[in-house]
Amino acid sequence: MGSGASAEDKEMAKRSKELEKKLQEDADKEAKTVKLLLLGRVEGTSLQGVAGHREDTGTIPCPYLAQGPHRELHPLGMGAGESGKSTIVKQMKIIHQDGYSPEECMEFKAIIYGNILQSILAIIRAMSTLGIDYAESGRADDGRQLFNLADSIEEGTMPPELVDCIKKLWKDGGVQACFDRAAEYQLNDSAAYLNQLDRITAPGYLPNEQDVLRSRVKTTGIIETKFSVKDLNFRMFDVGGQRSERKKWIHCFEGVTCIIFCGALSAYDMVLVEDDEVVGLGLGNGSAAMGERSWVTAPMWNRMHESLHLFNSICNHKFFAATSIILFLNKKDLFEEKIKKVHLSICFPDYDGPNTFEDAGNYIKTQFLDLNMRKDVKEIYSHMTCATDTQNVKFVFDAVTDVIIKENLKDCGLF
Repeated sequence: MGSGASAEDKEMAKRSKELEKKLQEDADKEAKTVKLLLLGRVEGTSLQGVAGHREDTGTIPCPYLAQGPHRELHPLGMGAGESGKSTIVKQMKIIHQDGYSPEECMEFKAIIYGNILQSILAIIRAMSTLGIDYAESGRADDGRQLFNLADSIEEGTMPPELVDCIKKLWKDGGVQACFDRAAEYQLNDSAAYLNQLDRITAPGYLPNEQDVLRSRVKTTGIIETKFSVKDLNFRMFDVGGQRSERKKWIHCFEGVTCIIFCGALSAYDMVLVEDDEVVGLGLGNGSAAMGERSWVTAPMWNRMHESLHLFNSICNHKFFAATSIILFLNKKDLFEEKIKKVHLSICFPDYDGPNTFEDAGNYIKTQFLDLNMRKDVKEIYSHMTCATDTQNVKFVFDAVTDVIIKENLKDCGLF
């Protein structure tokens, strides 16, 4: 009988050790898990729902938001103001998950064809709004044919008659003039596909990685991506496209390791058309950290101002009181070209410095960093990035990983 009890005790002890081992393994794995929240402009979302109210967040009164009762913004059309969040997620797959297989690349073909069609449609619609005529009168018939074909073809396809129509329109001087004024209306960056129509519409076309990176599809809900770097397990959450009010989802991310916030440098001269709920564009009296600025009104909402407003709210939110933020000032390649032609004062009237990539870029960076109300406990690490450049993203993310390791060592009292 004693022998039976002893055997039972041994079995229980064995199970206990196995359970302890499993718990320890889980604890070790959790200790090496990094939770990243990826944020940027949320397409088609009320800013009031995402960014919240002053009394709820304790944020700095942001001078880039029109003050008063009308504080909701509903961006229209395609996400031309996208900050590059989805592209960063794709790069993580390329860099840390063996990239895209030919079969996976092929799945983007219909998306790319859809992007091309939506881009040319947006340009042709904008010609009417901006009062731009076709350079060749015969292109008006092509424009009408484009809309007829868009209504009749299967989504994600590119039949020969549509290809021919788009090519003729794209060569027109009036269409090109409208494209040059893309900052004045909603046009996605994937409009760049229009310069590669011959390759993309050729028989047997297989999208390459750059095509995949530049493709745009509206994300909905919360997208989680998992990968490992330097013995750390990353869980990246992309909340782009989330239309719920912030209070319904923001608490889920309390305790994230850090936040990656994407803002598009090239958006400084780009607009979002107001709807009836928006009454003006504020550049007015802000906090001491932001300095004094004069109020102006405009019929458009500037995308850079919107990004600053969202950053202000997230950075100073009670759930992220001590959470470090990695600020990706993205699209530096587009910004470097644009700043040669368009002065930064179009976005920041008080800016009178040199209109160079370095000076203007640093000024924009300062506008973001100055919104941090908790500089004593919260770090913001900024990087200028080009999300479509795999080597640049790899270099920057390696630096981000080192920052995260340092933060973890701080938490353990080892740094």
